[in-house]
Amino acid sequence: MNSGKMYKAFVVDSSDSGTAGAVKELNHSDLPEGNVTVRILWSSLNYKDGLAITGFAPIIRNLPMTAGIDFAGIVESSDTSDFSVGEHVILTGWGLGERHPGGFSQQARVNSGWLERIPDGLDAKTAMALGTAGFTSMLCVLALESAGIKPEKGPVLVTGAAGGVGSIAVAILSNLGYEVTAVTGRHSAYTFLKSLGASNIISREELCSNNRKPLMSERWAGAIDPVGGDILSHILSELKYGSAVAACGLAGGSKINTTVLPFILRGVSLLGVDSVMCPSSLRRNAWARLATDMPKNKLESITVVEPMKALPDLAQKILNGQIQGRVVIDVNS
Repeated sequence: MNSGKMYKAFVVDSSDSGTAGAVKELNHSDLPEGNVTVRILWSSLNYKDGLAITGFAPIIRNLPMTAGIDFAGIVESSDTSDFSVGEHVILTGWGLGERHPGGFSQQARVNSGWLERIPDGLDAKTAMALGTAGFTSMLCVLALESAGIKPEKGPVLVTGAAGGVGSIAVAILSNLGYEVTAVTGRHSAYTFLKSLGASNIISREELCSNNRKPLMSERWAGAIDPVGGDILSHILSELKYGSAVAACGLAGGSKINTTVLPFILRGVSLLGVDSVMCPSSLRRNAWARLATDMPKNKLESITVVEPMKALPDLAQKILNGQIQGRVVIDVNS
């Protein structure tokens, strides 16, 4: 199929100095097996992409590999009745950019079961302004809602608030009527977070400044935490009775130090949120909610567009906490 057609992709491979990535020209025949071929329009930069491109963590299973854990584009050919040529689709997770060639590419061939139609209210670029980070944020909001966390129950904490997951979570929660307290290690981001709807902002140091006991004074009705580590440990000790924290990341570490006391004395719930393998029904619900609950003007204000050739620099910056908001990758520039 189109064996002579060339396309560009950002390919990560091993090098003398470790792991490195670069834009390369590939042949259409290099595409993997799958029943739907997509012409990719946009991808996005996520924390996991930073880990994969730099080789800081073993995200990519086999090298060389086209990186990028999400994309949005147009169906170019389909061997299934599930999708028709010309439909606008999005893909996040399912091992994309890890075990399967990813979204930093002009072409993709994938399993139709991994794709979702872009819902009404979103286009391909806006969908990638949200991307995996926004999708994960909404999964966290849905998890809190399922746990009965409502705006009237009190303030909700969002950690890593200047990053992709955190900034979108702040905007969504504020739009839904929650009182949002944003946590960040970047003092320069305070105005940015206020503009997204944060009612209060505290520093990472302030959150963890008290001598932590297994149970501290009750402060938070809920929390969204993409950070993990000591931050999550501290949150658990300050959650109100019957509250919950949606944990979705490990930017601050994978280990937590806690006791059973928050769970058995305050009925606290620790909700694990996975954006990679979650079922299609939940995906459709999350994307539909993103189309209605994320203010488009706020999303636009936190989004920048960069070309694929900038990915090596961007990958290091996102790991260093130097990326604010969202970065859309233009795979055709």
